[in-house]
Amino acid sequence: MTAKPAAAAARATVYGYPRQGQNRELKKAVEGYWKGRVTADALRETAAGLRRSHWQQLAEDGIHEVPTGDFSYYDHVLDTSVMVGAAPERHRGAVEADALDGYFAMARGTQDVAPLEMTKWFDTNYHYLVPELGPGTVFTANSVKQVAELREAVALGYTARPVLVGPITYLLLAKPAPGVSADFEPLTLLDRLLPVYAQVLADLHAAGAEWVQLDEPALVQDRTPADLNAAARAYRELGAAADRPKLLVASYFGRLGEALPVLAAAPVEGLALDFTEAGAANLDDLAAVGGLPGKRLVAGIVNGRNIWINDFRKSLATLGTLLGLADRVDVAASCSLLHVPLDADAERDLDPQVRRWLAFARQKTREIAVLARGLGRGTDTITAELAANRADLASRAGSALTHDPAVRARTAAVTHADGRRGRPYAERAAAQRAHLRLPVLPTTTIGSFPQTDELRAARADLRAGRIDTAGYEARIKGEIEEVVSFQEKTGIDVLVHGEPERNDMVQYFAEQLTGYLATQHGWVQSYGTRYVRPPVLAGDISRPEPMTVRWTSYAQSLTSKPVKGMLTGPVTMLAWSFVRDDQPLGDTARQVALALRDEVNDLEAAGTAVIQVDEPALRETLPLRAADRADYLAWATEAFRLTTSGVRPDTQIHTHMCYAEFGDIVRAIDDLDADVISLEAARSHMQVARELAAHGYPRAAGPGVWDIHSPRVPSAGEAAGLLRTGLEAIPAERLWVNPDCGLKTRGWTETRASLENLVAAAREVRAALAGDDA
Repeated sequence: MTAKPAAAAARATVYGYPRQGQNRELKKAVEGYWKGRVTADALRETAAGLRRSHWQQLAEDGIHEVPTGDFSYYDHVLDTSVMVGAAPERHRGAVEADALDGYFAMARGTQDVAPLEMTKWFDTNYHYLVPELGPGTVFTANSVKQVAELREAVALGYTARPVLVGPITYLLLAKPAPGVSADFEPLTLLDRLLPVYAQVLADLHAAGAEWVQLDEPALVQDRTPADLNAAARAYRELGAAADRPKLLVASYFGRLGEALPVLAAAPVEGLALDFTEAGAANLDDLAAVGGLPGKRLVAGIVNGRNIWINDFRKSLATLGTLLGLADRVDVAASCSLLHVPLDADAERDLDPQVRRWLAFARQKTREIAVLARGLGRGTDTITAELAANRADLASRAGSALTHDPAVRARTAAVTHADGRRGRPYAERAAAQRAHLRLPVLPTTTIGSFPQTDELRAARADLRAGRIDTAGYEARIKGEIEEVVSFQEKTGIDVLVHGEPERNDMVQYFAEQLTGYLATQHGWVQSYGTRYVRPPVLAGDISRPEPMTVRWTSYAQSLTSKPVKGMLTGPVTMLAWSFVRDDQPLGDTARQVALALRDEVNDLEAAGTAVIQVDEPALRETLPLRAADRADYLAWATEAFRLTTSGVRPDTQIHTHMCYAEFGDIVRAIDDLDADVISLEAARSHMQVARELAAHGYPRAAGPGVWDIHSPRVPSAGEAAGLLRTGLEAIPAERLWVNPDCGLKTRGWTETRASLENLVAAAREVRAALAGDDA
C-alpha cells in the first residue's frame, strides 16, 4: 500500500498515560506524604520527575504529540473540581488553608469531615470522586495545574496537548450536594460553568497550547434530547470564543451514536473516536453524517483497555477507510492508557511465547507509532513489523493454552436446572434461621482484614526463600487466630478468617486456576494510591484442586460461630482481569463459574454454612448502552447462579457489591437469588436501601454503615443513625449490619475502633426494636 496524500500528515498520539511510575513511585510518595515522611516539595518533585519520564518514553516510542494534565495525585475528576472551583462547602476551609491537604481531604476525608463519594468511571475498575453540586454552586477558574504541566512539557521540547474532562461529562457525572434536593440536575449549571472553561482554555492558549482535548465519554451513553442540546450549546459557545486553542473533543468506551452529528456540526477543529470493537459502529456512523470535512480525526484504533496485541492488518484497513472521511487522520489508543500496566517487557517470569501476545502501555504506544507510520508513509515502510505481528497472532490462536477440550465439553453440558436453587427463598430463609440461630440485625464484615506490613513481609520472605512454606503457614495461622479472637471478643455474629493468605481478591484465585497468567509488575490504578495487578485470563479455565477450604476450615475450628467461606464471583473474575478477546464473554464466564461451583460445593462439604461470592463488578461491567444490557445481564446472573446453586437450602449464600450505581441493576441483583447481599451505602447515605425497597427486593441486605475507603472512624451513634435509615426501607428481619467493603487497606487501630462501634450500634438499635415490641 502506498500512502495516500491525505494520509501524509498522520501522527501518533495518546489521550493519557499511567501515572504511577515503573515501581509505583507516585503511590509511595503520596502515602509517605500522608504519613509525614515525605514533604510537599519532595512529593511535587517526584510527580514532576514521573511526568518527565513519561513524556520522554512516549517520544522515544514514536508519539508525536504528548498529553499533559492527565497526571493526577489522586483522580482526574477531582482535579477538574479543583480547576472549576467546586470544592464542597465542608472542605473549603481546608482547601483555602492548604491546597494540597485540602485536595487530599476531599479525596479521603478527615476524622471530622466526610470525603466526596467515590464510584466507578463508566464501565472500568477505575474509581473517580463524584462532584457535589447544587443551585448555589459558584464556579471559578483555577488553571494553575493545567498551565504548569503544559509549560513543563513545552520547556522540555515536546509538542503537547492538554487534556481536560469536558464540561458535559463533568456535570453528568456530578450529584446533588448534601442537603440539595435529589431531583436537582447538575446539567442546569452549564451556563455557569462554560465561562470558567473558556477562561481555562484562554489560559492554556496563552501558555502555548495549539490544541486542547476535551474528554466527553458520557456522550457514548444513552443521552436525552436535553443532554444533546446541552452538548451542542456547550461546544457552540466554546467554539465561538475568540481567545482559544484548537479544540479536540474526545469520546471513548464505545459508539458515540446520536451525539456524533451534534459534535460533527460543532465549531471545533477535531474529534477523537473509538474504532476498536467497542466502537466499531462509529465507522458507519461517521460515513452516514458525511465524515468530518475540514476537521482532524483522531482514530482510537489500538485498544486502550486490554493487553492483547493489535491486529495491524485489520487496523490499517479501518484507518484506510477513515482517510476519506476527514481532512487529517491521526492514530491513537481508544482511551487513556491509564487502564493498562506500563511495560510487558518487565514480565520476565512469563513464557516468552506468551509475552509476544501482550501489549501494555509502552507496547501500545509503539503499535500506535507503527500504524501511524504505515498510514502516513505506506505499508512498505513497516514490512518487518507486519510479519512479526502476523506470527504473534498465529502463535496465540494455535496455543494449547487457549483450548481445553474437557473444559469445553463440561461447559456445553450445562443445563437450565444447574443455575437454579432447589427451594424458593422463603423456604431457604426459614431453614437458615433454624441452622444459624442469628440475632436480629446480625453483624458481619465483608471478608478481608488489614493486610499488615508483617503479612506482606512474610509473603516477600517466602518468595525470596528467607522462610519456608511451613514458616509462612505458621504466620498465616497466627493471623487467622488473631482475627477470629478479635471478632469473637467484639461480638460479631458471622465471622471471617480475614484472608491473610490472599494478595488480591482476583489474583489469589487466578493463580490457582488453569488458563490464567499472573504478572509481577502489571500494576493498574484502581483509586487514589490503590493499585492492583489484574491477572491475564488467557485460556480455558478449570480448578485443579480446592483453593479456600483449608484456611476457612481452620478458622471454623477456632470458634462455634459461623465462619463465612469467601470467594470472588465469575463476573468480577472477568472484569478485574485482562480477559481473553477470542470468544464471547458469556462463554468465559460460564467456564469460571463451573470452576467456582466446585469450590462452593467443597466448602459446604467441609461444614461451611455461610458462603459469600463477591460480585462488586456486576454493575461496573454493565454495557454503557441500554440496548446492550439484557444480553450481558442474562449471562452474568446465570454465571453467578451456576456458581452458587449446587448447595443445600440451609447453606446461606451471600454476595457483595460496592462503589457503583446500583439503581441500574436492582432487577439483576434480584435475579442472582442470593440469600443476603451487602452493598456500599455509607457515602451515599443509604441510597441503595431505598432503591432495593422501591424494587420490592424480597431477600436480606446489608447496606454498609462504615465507609472503609476513608480513615475516619464512624461513631456508634453515626452507625446507628445509618441503621435507622436502613430500617426505613428494609425490615429488621432482613437487615444485616456490616462495613461497606473489605478491610484490607485499613489499619488495625481504626478497624478495631470502627467494628466495636458497628457492633455497639447494632446492639443499640436491637434494644430499641425490642422495646418497641414490648
